[in-house]
Amino acid sequence: MFGIGPATRIYLAAGATDMRKNFEGLYGLVRDRLFCDPLSGHVFVFSNAQRTRLKLLFWDGSGLWVCAKRLEKGRFRWPEAASADDKFILRQEELLLLLGGIDLMQTRRRAWHRVTRTAE
Repeated sequence: MFGIGPATRIYLAAGATDMRKNFEGLYGLVRDRLFCDPLSGHVFVFSNAQRTRLKLLFWDGSGLWVCAKRLEKGRFRWPEAASADDKFILRQEELLLLLGGIDLMQTRRRAWHRVTRTAE
């Protein structure tokens, strides 16, 4: 499989995507609709209009990956956008929540504080 490092961004494409698109079709959407480089190593996430299917496009350095998920029940909760050209940047944790069926709009990020010790 592929790993997602700290420098890897996860772009979620707003709006609906035709799930019949394959490597070349999704590559074109990333380049022309999201204005990103498909060969950047970032992850690009697309959904159909019914929000029952997802596709991820990812370049691992030697080739493109297209991963798909189809829900048997329910729908993915997808952020609303002003236009179909909008994109959202997700954190790794948010992608895992989305793939697990968690509504990102009903969750909130917590402010994590680190305790710093001073030299005495």
